[in-house]
Amino acid sequence: MKGRNPMTKAKVYFTSMRATPKMNLLQKLERLVRKAGIEQINFKAQYAAIKIHFGEPGNLAYLRPNYAKVIADTVKNLGGKVFLTDCNTLYVGRRKDALEHLDAAYENGYNPFTTGCQIIIGDGLKGTDEQVVSVPCGQHVKEAKIGRAIMDADIFISLSHFKGHELTGFGGALKNIGMGCGSRAGKMEMHSDGKPRVRTKACVGCGACVKICAHGAPVITEKKATIDHEKCVGCGRCISACHFNAIAAAWDESNDVLNKKIAEYSWAVLHGRPHFHISLVIDVAPFCDCHAENDVPIIPDIGMFASFDPVALDMACADMANKAVALPDSYLAEQLEKRHHTAGEQDHFHITHPETNWLSCVEHAEKLGLGSRQYELIEI
Repeated sequence: MKGRNPMTKAKVYFTSMRATPKMNLLQKLERLVRKAGIEQINFKAQYAAIKIHFGEPGNLAYLRPNYAKVIADTVKNLGGKVFLTDCNTLYVGRRKDALEHLDAAYENGYNPFTTGCQIIIGDGLKGTDEQVVSVPCGQHVKEAKIGRAIMDADIFISLSHFKGHELTGFGGALKNIGMGCGSRAGKMEMHSDGKPRVRTKACVGCGACVKICAHGAPVITEKKATIDHEKCVGCGRCISACHFNAIAAAWDESNDVLNKKIAEYSWAVLHGRPHFHISLVIDVAPFCDCHAENDVPIIPDIGMFASFDPVALDMACADMANKAVALPDSYLAEQLEKRHHTAGEQDHFHITHPETNWLSCVEHAEKLGLGSRQYELIEI
């Protein structure tokens, strides 16, 4: 696939969160995606995956299911066979396997009755149902491990909650696509430069890791497992096999390399099929929706964005967010005061998480041909 000319401006459509008795926010969202050209995609009798983050229970900043229903209904009205999807998490939480993941989604209001479509966990029961996708242009990833149900879809749509993130600066379209669509082994590859390790205190020596490993890397000695890294290939299947959360990824990848891997995984997801992207810059908490809590927003609600170009979309969201004033008593306001930043410094996400560099992701995505950082913002 030939990449877009970096000098070509992509079109990003935007609408504010202002509403009237004649036009509520859900109606504005449908109008936004239609104006942005979603009808250009031939959905007739095609499977369409809507990638969304269902939110870790306890977190209240995730997108309400009402927004997902607007997109699902729009796709169905255009003839598509639509489903909502996300992949299991690498960390220990309420979304680490499909059963708990579905329970968490239902608890947060996502079900076929509220969204108008089914929910499918993209990488299966234990996060091992994956498709290996070649990434010939990858600098760090040569074979991405993507949830199989996501790769089985004919059309891909991302519906993202734009917010801060402690490792990537912010989580937008590319983060939702690249990290979100990785299987558990794929997430481990993005987060880790090393291989899984055993938390000895949590290990009960059940041997589940031994049974699932095709390479003989886990060994049980004195009722505790160890992993031989000379034999381990880093597939991460032992992580999903362990019922006691005793095996974990190394979490030792640098943030810049993590961002580049996310871009390369995004390429694997999007390459060769129609795709469309929506981001809502609302309830912009400083940390990811994977947290079981959410802090107060760092900036006021900005609005809703849509584009065929995920790179331009992330840039537009970041630019608009960075123009906003920090909210009093927020984490961002605390960091501004603590670090003695001046009012003219407007990279809210770097100020919030100084060790991150979100630009490394969008720059790398542009080099891969996923889109352009140059965009035309069209307000409707």
